[in-house]
Amino acid sequence: LGLFLSKKESAIMSETGSKKDDERLNNLIHQMKTEKDKLDADEDQDETDALLSKAIEMALEQGKGWKPGEREAYLEQMLDDDYIHPMFATDDDELAKSGMAEAFSSLMYDDPPARTMMESKAKGTEAFKNGKNSAVKNVQYYRDSINHYYNSFHWAQKVMPDTPAVDSEGLILEDLPIFTEDELDQFKSTVLANAAMAHMQLKNWGYVRNDSKRALKFNAKNVKAWYRLAKAHQMLQNWEEAGDAIDSGLEIDTDNKDLIKLQRLLEKKVSKARFERQKREKSRAQRISRVKGVWKHCKESGITLGRVPLVSTVTDDDDEADENVDEARWHNHHPHSGKLPQQLSYSSEEWSWPTMFIYPSHKQSDFVAEFGESDMLALRMAEVFPDLDNDESETGMPWDYNNEFVCSKLAVYFEVHCTENAGDVIHPECVEKLKDQGAAMRFYESSRALKGDEGPDMATVARCLERKHLHKQRKAWKKKHKSLWAKPDPCQVVRVHPAMTLLDILKDTRMVVPNFLVTFTIFPEDHPAHAEFLKEHSCIGVLGPNA
Repeated sequence: LGLFLSKKESAIMSETGSKKDDERLNNLIHQMKTEKDKLDADEDQDETDALLSKAIEMALEQGKGWKPGEREAYLEQMLDDDYIHPMFATDDDELAKSGMAEAFSSLMYDDPPARTMMESKAKGTEAFKNGKNSAVKNVQYYRDSINHYYNSFHWAQKVMPDTPAVDSEGLILEDLPIFTEDELDQFKSTVLANAAMAHMQLKNWGYVRNDSKRALKFNAKNVKAWYRLAKAHQMLQNWEEAGDAIDSGLEIDTDNKDLIKLQRLLEKKVSKARFERQKREKSRAQRISRVKGVWKHCKESGITLGRVPLVSTVTDDDDEADENVDEARWHNHHPHSGKLPQQLSYSSEEWSWPTMFIYPSHKQSDFVAEFGESDMLALRMAEVFPDLDNDESETGMPWDYNNEFVCSKLAVYFEVHCTENAGDVIHPECVEKLKDQGAAMRFYESSRALKGDEGPDMATVARCLERKHLHKQRKAWKKKHKSLWAKPDPCQVVRVHPAMTLLDILKDTRMVVPNFLVTFTIFPEDHPAHAEFLKEHSCIGVLGPNA
């Protein structure tokens, strides 16, 4: 019988096998008729034989084969790209297209949604009262209450507004009210606010916040939902959000005792939180203005800015074997200096840049907060590494054991970045050009956030954005080079004559300033590390006054 009744499903098979299927089905029908005749001819037929005979008769009547054109229509429907089987329909429109909407709707509910909706709400209220009256403080009552309220909300979404409820036979049920759309929204808001109330008893403050917000989407005048939202933010220590919820609730009900009491309790904390936010917004606006000014100056002066990845992993699960791996990947261009180039106080046309001097031979460095663009490199180096007088035998650096760091005996280089052609893939550990003002702003704000200046939430957001950027770079590099280990050659370098001013260096077309931080690599002329550095990094020229 099962084989016979599933005959129509075989229709989607190819036409090549259809003749065999028809032959098999004809044989099956013949066998079933033969079996029925035997059962009917049996004089000792019992009740079971009679039922089986009747079943075979019904199967034969219902399965005599396709009607003319029925098979072709069914195949055409099944092969239609737009056809969706009713079992896989995701909305009412898809179900209607399947032609089975009425059949499925008859199987959907035992009771009308409106009845289940109201009964579930009543059960939730009863469970909540039982929890309140429980002498042993049984929290299971509150959990049951929450489940009933959620169930009520679920069924409320299935109630059609301005439509009477009907039974399975299509008769209107007079005992159930007809809900307007506004009444349904208020009902949904009430049950969600009630669920938040039950969560308050369990101290599930995150759920209290979420359910209160959902309740207010359906009815923004639900004062109880505003109070519960404010209470949730209080317990989550979101002071400003708590104050906003209190203010919104009091706009609706100015005499609400619970909101007034909570407002007095949180007044100082809310005021402080709002003041801190205003300070952050003012500071952010000032930073944006500064970045705009830096970008404008760089465009006018022909200075190129770049960036490096602010994170070294794309997930929290990535293991780092070395705690200093970030520094190695950033090639000493640390992204979190937090400094920006700025105009000098005594001149509106001259700028100063944060600058890093790196000494790889001794694994040391110096940071200069303000290096004026008109200053010669030799003057800055003379301040840090003055030549020794006749009566002096040691430099001022305690780590310079051989007294090699004197201005006249030092070689200064800058790295050459972004040598790729337009559209080339950039290795994730290399410097990337900042293409526009918006990219410069986003990079600087992300670096500050990751440093912790904007709090843990903003740090998390910035980390996610930077990981996404790094993931895209890695994916593009792997697609072209098959592996991240296929790294580009070490970057080339340019030697800088000490008589050059900082502006002359910055305007050189080979110079890219990563992270708003000018970086110079300095070696004692005769140190072995200098020779090793030049073996690894090709020096492509000298930038001097006559270059």
